[in-house]
Amino acid sequence: MTITLAHSRTHLHTHSRSHTRSRARDWAEIQERMLVPLYEAVYDRLGVGPGTRMLGLECGSGLALLMAAARGAAVTGCEPDEQRLALARERLLPEPQWGAPPSGRARTRLLLGTPDRLPRPAPAEPFNLVTALDPATDPGTLTPVLAAAARLAQHGAPVVLAGWGPSERCATGRVLRMAARLTEPRVRLSGRDDLEELAHAAGLRPDGSGRVSCPFGYPDMDSAVRGLVSTGLFDAAVAATGQEQVDKELAEALHPYRRGDGTVRMDNVFRYLIARA
Repeated sequence: MTITLAHSRTHLHTHSRSHTRSRARDWAEIQERMLVPLYEAVYDRLGVGPGTRMLGLECGSGLALLMAAARGAAVTGCEPDEQRLALARERLLPEPQWGAPPSGRARTRLLLGTPDRLPRPAPAEPFNLVTALDPATDPGTLTPVLAAAARLAQHGAPVVLAGWGPSERCATGRVLRMAARLTEPRVRLSGRDDLEELAHAAGLRPDGSGRVSCPFGYPDMDSAVRGLVSTGLFDAAVAATGQEQVDKELAEALHPYRRGDGTVRMDNVFRYLIARA
């Protein structure tokens, strides 16, 4: 199950700059870590390590890049959200201490925007892994980005896409349908073959897939609401009805997943597709 909202998370004019910074911080501190099992499963399957030259699309605040770099990979990240990219820079490109560059800095690049702005790698060093691991990314905007990234990768390099798994195994999907109700007809709930269709549209050849359990767990209701809003999946709902209304309805939709100790937990399965450039 892929849930696509017709939104642009980087052009939501109803939010102030300070709110955008706060939401980017919520993504980095609350929500992004929910995808760690997905990142680990992909990296384990593909043997990410010192020989990997990885291009991460929609890299967010850089957690997936950081995990790949910790395995020895050289990483390049592209992110259209300026505030998320600033947080990625804090994680991956810290200021040098006492005149010495931090370890691995030379093997890390971050770019605001899309990969069509990247220079073509040297013939001996094309990317040998491309990832698009944010399930909230709109497939409609991702197709040209994937096509541009594939041109920078070596022939046959894996390109990994991620999306929601079966609807019956994604508790969060039932919560996200609240956004669909608030923003009809600007929301589309799309089918199980979306990743394959996206790969074909970008000129890629599907070559295997997998599923990963990614439970969403929060210490309290406020964190759950803030974390989900930070995904960008509720931007259209906020534009249509206002932040206060969205927060209220989100809390109501999350109520069945609130436990006796006040924590919130939703069990999800994510799907990833390995395609070839």
